Amino acid sequence: MTSTLKEFTTSTARPLPVILLADLSGSMSVDGKIEALNVAVEEMIKTFAEEDDVRAEIHVAAITFGGQARLHLPMAAASRTKWTPVTAEGGTPMGAAFDLVTSLIEDKNQISSRAYTPTIILVSDGQPTDAWEAPLARMHASPRASKAVRLAMGIGADADFTVLWKFLSDPEIQPFRADEARKVRQFFRWVTMSVTQRSRSTNPNQRLLPAAGPDKFLGDF
Repeated sequence: MTSTLKEFTTSTARPLPVILLADLSGSMSVDGKIEALNVAVEEMIKTFAEEDDVRAEIHVAAITFGGQARLHLPMAAASRTKWTPVTAEGGTPMGAAFDLVTSLIEDKNQISSRAYTPTIILVSDGQPTDAWEAPLARMHASPRASKAVRLAMGIGADADFTVLWKFLSDPEIQPFRADEARKVRQFFRWVTMSVTQRSRSTNPNQRLLPAAGPDKFLGDF
C-alpha cells in the first residue's frame, strides 16, 4: 500500500524547485563556514526527501561559485539527490552564477511548465569578483526567474550585504546575517520550514515564510 501511494504521489505531484547559489570562494574556508554549509545543505535535502505530498514534489539543484561558477547538483527530486561536500577556493564569480540560475529556470527541459514557482537561495560571505550588475538585471527581467522566491544569507561578521539586498529586491524579505557557523544551519532550518510549508499548502505557488524569522530557529546544534 505504501509503495502504491508513493508511486501515485510521484506521478501526480508537480515539481517545486529549490535552487542553491553557494559561494565557495577561498574566504569560506575560515571559521568553519564551508563545513557548516555542507552539513546544513545535506540536512535540508534529507528533510525535503522525506516530504510526501500528492500536490508538490520538492526538486533541488545547486550552483556553486568559487573560482568558477558551475552546476554542482543537477535539478532532480530531493528523494533522488545526494549532496556531495564542497571545498572553498578561488574568487567570487557571482555574476556568472546569476546567469547560470537564470538559464536553468528558463530551460523548460530542466524546470517544466507545470512546476511551481522556484525558490532561489543565495549564500555568500563577500563581494563578487566579476561583473554582477548586468547578470542580476537579466535575472530580474527574466519572465520565469523574476517570479522566484529569493532568500539570502551573508556569512561572517565582515560579509558585504550590498549585493544581497539587490538580489532580494523585496522590502518584505531581509538577508539573514550569520556571524558564526552555527547560524548557517539555523538559516537553512528556516529555509526548510519555508519550502515544506509551501509544499503542503493548498497553493504552493503562494510565497509562505514562517512567521518566526531565521533568528528564531536556534535549536540544538
